Amino acid sequence: MILQRRIELLTRLGKYINENEDEWQNLKHKAASANPWFVPEFIEQAAASIKTQFLDQAKLEKWVLHYELPVNNDHPKKIGLVMAGNIPMVGFHDMLCIFITGHSQVIKLSSKDEELIPHLVAKLTEWDPEIENLISFAEKLVGSEVYIATGSNNSSRYFEYYFGKYPHIIRRNRTSVAILDGSETAGELEQLVDDVQMYFGLGCRNVTKLYVPHGYIFEPLLQALNKYGHFMDYHKYRHNYDYQLALLMMGNKMYMTNGSTLLNENQSLFTAISQLHYEFYSDRQVLTESLKGDEDIQCIVSKSNISFGQAQTPALAEYADGVDTMKFLMELK
Repeated sequence: MILQRRIELLTRLGKYINENEDEWQNLKHKAASANPWFVPEFIEQAAASIKTQFLDQAKLEKWVLHYELPVNNDHPKKIGLVMAGNIPMVGFHDMLCIFITGHSQVIKLSSKDEELIPHLVAKLTEWDPEIENLISFAEKLVGSEVYIATGSNNSSRYFEYYFGKYPHIIRRNRTSVAILDGSETAGELEQLVDDVQMYFGLGCRNVTKLYVPHGYIFEPLLQALNKYGHFMDYHKYRHNYDYQLALLMMGNKMYMTNGSTLLNENQSLFTAISQLHYEFYSDRQVLTESLKGDEDIQCIVSKSNISFGQAQTPALAEYADGVDTMKFLMELK
């Protein structure tokens, strides 16, 4: 399949998502029913981001032009792709990169997200049967020449054991942070809480820790977090909130809350669902430099880094873990 045909199919897929016909709506409802963490608003958010950022023809053409992709891949490889399932369709970008570079792929889906991507692949196959030779699904990945796998720190060790002797990209847990200076407007704080709470905070691009100057006033942030106060209507989220609150109280630790999100001072970058850590800083430049070298950090959100509210809408050329997936795939021999 030539490059232009691949772009045409991806563009058509974006239009299909945008048209939101009954078939797609029913499938999204099925996915939400299968996984309580995949609430409709987050499935819609993920689909909108994929459509806008990944499936726009002009953006795709500019992206492939940067890599000088050939019309045909004369030496395609068989790629084994292990997808995560923490947020809806989180593995779509990897699938896209493999497809656009002309390789074939076998996908092992997460049990948490088994509906959405197979449906989109089925639509591509409906429009062009050759897709069957390029994208398939399997419970076990055997016989691939290259592997791309995303999972937890624990699963990444298994990936290293099984896939380490092949060309590979293996990703583990990451999270994101935000640096505030106290001058943020109400609008910027509202955008920041999207970065914190979108997808219940389960994504690697979700902000789980804030760095704030000494004397920072938290009340405006707590008010902004009320935007997601309805999370308490979801029993799984409420259970996490009640549990984390109990731990803080029994540990006699100081905390702040707006009734749906817990804030407490903690040096750890990672935190539990419903909780947001913060830490005070004195020198912003020193802080920024130290964070840039931290392998646990996916994104830094601030006025001078990724803009507030943009952490969950990565562009085509924003790669997980900072590893250029396209470059990796194009250099395969």
